Amino acid sequence: MSPTFRWLFLTGCLLAAPACIAAESAEVNLDYVAQRALERAKEPFRSPRADLPKVLRQDNLNYDKYREIRFRRDRALWTADNLPFRVEFFHPGYLYQEPVHIHEFTATHTQPIRFVQDFFDYGSLHIANEIPANTGYAGFRVLYPLNKPDQLDELGAFIGASYFRLLGKGLRYGESARGLALDSGEGDRPEEFPIFTDWWLGKPQKDDTQLHLFAILDSVSCAGAYEFFIRPGDTTTASIKAVLYFREPRNVAKVNKDRKPIKTIGFAPLTSMFWFGKDTERKFDDYRTEVHDSDGLLVHMGNGEQFWRPLDNPPATRHQVFSAPNIKGFGLLQRERNFAAYGDLFNLYNEVPSVWVEPDGNWGDGDLHLVELSTTYEGLDNIVAFWDPKNKPEPLQPLRFGYTLHWEGEAADLKRSENRIISTRIGPDTQFQGARQFVIDFAGPKFDAIPDDKPPTPISNCSGGAHIADCQVVSNPFMNSWRVILKMVPPADTNAAVDLRCSLQQGTNLIGETWVYQWSPH
Repeated sequence: MSPTFRWLFLTGCLLAAPACIAAESAEVNLDYVAQRALERAKEPFRSPRADLPKVLRQDNLNYDKYREIRFRRDRALWTADNLPFRVEFFHPGYLYQEPVHIHEFTATHTQPIRFVQDFFDYGSLHIANEIPANTGYAGFRVLYPLNKPDQLDELGAFIGASYFRLLGKGLRYGESARGLALDSGEGDRPEEFPIFTDWWLGKPQKDDTQLHLFAILDSVSCAGAYEFFIRPGDTTTASIKAVLYFREPRNVAKVNKDRKPIKTIGFAPLTSMFWFGKDTERKFDDYRTEVHDSDGLLVHMGNGEQFWRPLDNPPATRHQVFSAPNIKGFGLLQRERNFAAYGDLFNLYNEVPSVWVEPDGNWGDGDLHLVELSTTYEGLDNIVAFWDPKNKPEPLQPLRFGYTLHWEGEAADLKRSENRIISTRIGPDTQFQGARQFVIDFAGPKFDAIPDDKPPTPISNCSGGAHIADCQVVSNPFMNSWRVILKMVPPADTNAAVDLRCSLQQGTNLIGETWVYQWSPH
């Protein structure tokens, strides 16, 4: 018996006798987990909420009580073996109503990690003995010496539906990723939130620099298997492979008879927050000049085009779709890295990660979606981006895809797109009646090489009956950029959104990114 399995076995026997389960001889791989997901997909979805003990439900365990429960750090998984990765578990209850079942695996065996009361300090609460050993956890966090070789830092956390967050060196938590998004932002049906219900955590070796994980994802409409390879560093990456099985309509109807067929399947969904920034036309009463975890969507299209779409906090939900066959990559980035732009000592928005999605191979034909929800405060993640395949699978037929997530800081962002759009500002124009003025700054090595007396040529257009009244380019020595001043006159007789595009070219050559934006009258 390996040291870790011995530790789990003895801990379970000493602290929670019902948790003692013998290790199973098995090779845990994606096929192993996918087979279990397929078996589950053949039956109607069963919510783990039904397994949550009454004492942990939100009407019994409120915010203040839940905060009293703390994991004992000395009980972290793999502490006894002094391994580079450690795992701490989140207690179920309060908002976390769906218990997650967790296993550990080695090259030859797997074993459940049952709920153990002594892993937690309950403070003044007296509820530990009311929680069965088979309850499960709410999720887990991963520790690793990310910033200093002799200090364990939080590398990532997996908790709540299929949400997870990771960190690169020197970064702080910001946006999140999800395993899958179903019908996100669709106005004619509610979004379905799949959940990670089961995890297998691969026991690392002492010299390992990556962590290997597997998970089952489950929801009313589908079940699936996920494999993760997490590699910490200046940029932390998560290489992910997934296999999805959609349920037969009759089994979906048994759980939700009103559920419409799935319209969008969101690969690699990213979720972030944008309250206000440079391009915000709705003003809020706040001492800060910007508040956001991401300020734009960067996309590398299959045809080689790169475009930057600044984020916004619209007055009503805005859902923009871009045709994106064979997409090369996309991400929600935080380009503004100057502390003075935020001025917030407690929420260091200048130190949150950008997250970049790099598809494995050719995803085929599909669309990139950007959903922006209206918000009046920073506590709500109101931005979603994902890619949706055009061809939807038949029930119980495997849908396979893979990608790598890059959780990165400013240096990696600059390498990804050197010739870039660095700011967008919007306001009224006094020259043309009813016009809106968009001020866009382009910067980078190629722009630096352009002589001041030979400015680049702007190429701009708009949709929806609007027209470009004026578009000029001037040198901006204060930001070492070329500034486009674009004046758009919206149609007077409609409240429809206007799509705008602008790029710069020298001669016949396009330089850097294309600016895209969707403007709506307020």
